[in-house]
Amino acid sequence: MVFAHDTGLALQSAVWLANSAQDPDTLTSTEQLAAFFVDNGYTGRLVGDRAELEDVRALRPTLRELLTSSRDEAVEIVNRLLRDGHALPQLVRHGQTDWHLHATDDDEPLATRIAVETAMAMIDVVRADEMSRLDVCADEDCRGVVLDLSRNRSRRFCSTACGNRAAVAAYRARQA
Repeated sequence: MVFAHDTGLALQSAVWLANSAQDPDTLTSTEQLAAFFVDNGYTGRLVGDRAELEDVRALRPTLRELLTSSRDEAVEIVNRLLRDGHALPQLVRHGQTDWHLHATDDDEPLATRIAVETAMAMIDVVRADEMSRLDVCADEDCRGVVLDLSRNRSRRFCSTACGNRAAVAAYRARQA
């Protein structure tokens, strides 16, 4: 693996969250937010109300900007997110997860914890000069963010659906 386990998870959840704003929006209910929280291994406080949902939804453009920016631009965004979140990195262990970094308290708002965890993960990406692991989907009709954690850096599409659509189009073009 290119990055530490918690870095990969934070990047994957940030990509999912940024892509959830694509049409159709896949984060419109508090139930979907609760599923995101559980599916992405977040811990701490989950209020589960409409205000929390709207705060997380409001974070999506910033995450998209961060995940698709240049290395120097990413540093500016990371520093702002860490500063705004009053980040104080600490090693923690909980559940079945071994020692890893948290930089905010568990009782901070979910949107703040997501922003800071994403910023912490992006520190590893920037320091390793691995910004090329983040891109925009190769499907002409999609603007989804792609996170490529493969060894051979071969991921080009944000989802299986986009990859399949491109494969079918290429097949049809060859048959014509």
